[in-house]
Amino acid sequence: MVTVYSKNNCVQCKMTKRFLEQHNVAFKEINLDEEPEYIQHVKDLGFSAAPVIETGTETFSGFQPAKLKNLVS
Repeated sequence: MVTVYSKNNCVQCKMTKRFLEQHNVAFKEINLDEEPEYIQHVKDLGFSAAPVIETGTETFSGFQPAKLKNLVS
């Protein structure tokens, strides 16, 4: 399962979600503005900026098309 930690008014978050939707990659979105209890989890992963993409095998931050393409089956 792919989890996208996003924030409101975040261009990279929107681009990441759009990419996943266009490639039919199922993902769960957790909006850090609406669910601030997840902020510490993101910090514990070592990140301080959204979006953070967490999969079963890796975690990365930002809009990274090359890494996102690896999630397309």
